[in-house]
Amino acid sequence: MSVEIGIIGGSGLYEMAELRDREEQTLKTPFGDPSGPYVIGTLRGKRVAFLPRHGVGHRLMPSELNFRANIFGFKLLGVERILSASAVGSLKHEYKPQDILVPDQFFDRTKGRISTFFGRGLVAHVAFAHPLCGDLSKVAADSAAAAGATVHRGGTYVNIEGPQFSTLAESKLYRSWGMDVIGMTNLQEAKLAREAEICYATLALVTDYDCWHPDHDAVTVDLIIANLMQNAITAQKTIAEAVGRLTGPRTCACKDALATAIITRPEHVPAQTKKELALIVGKYMR
Repeated sequence: MSVEIGIIGGSGLYEMAELRDREEQTLKTPFGDPSGPYVIGTLRGKRVAFLPRHGVGHRLMPSELNFRANIFGFKLLGVERILSASAVGSLKHEYKPQDILVPDQFFDRTKGRISTFFGRGLVAHVAFAHPLCGDLSKVAADSAAAAGATVHRGGTYVNIEGPQFSTLAESKLYRSWGMDVIGMTNLQEAKLAREAEICYATLALVTDYDCWHPDHDAVTVDLIIANLMQNAITAQKTIAEAVGRLTGPRTCACKDALATAIITRPEHVPAQTKKELALIVGKYMR
């Protein structure tokens, strides 16, 4: 049975309790090593691949993640949909700790992270106005509601570099811009998934109010971990529910994201680049 769905676990979500018939698979990619072995197993009757993005024991900082290798590894496994879980801070009163927000937008505040498979003689520009898969996001939000979570549909995730939390001035500025939640990891995953023609949706698990809130003026790891543990339980239930609901072929635009994106003429693409990216561009470029 082929692997249908990828799951990326964030801070606190290092395990999928319902996963059966487990096996670990260590993959090599043209972009180096992923965060660790992919745990392949059966969840709600489907084969899935689970990857804790920060590695076993949470060893990797957000800026140390090999985003390209992580997403390419899912592509090697045949994954067409990725459900991501991520701890975030809330930038609005209405998004309370332990709530879940399923964003539909990103805002980039990172500094020079590699977030494309392209280059090295091959140029492509994918559409990214709507950076998350609408179909998969709806399933994720519906599943979170079914799991008993307080769910917010849509909103903007501002992706900062980290590993430090925001200054008070930064937090107030993001609020003035209308940002909804703040995190450190998901934007690069979304960009690379789009280039790989994989659907991608995020469960943003609220752990704190960031430092703008008078009761959270010093965000601490202790504060976050207490909420992470409860969030992880909710996330596991939500993801299992979502996996059970995902059936049939994809009808969204994600599956053909590269169809009008590649601009380099095939005869000018270096053979090595074409070989490395064959899994992604092969159907468009021989």
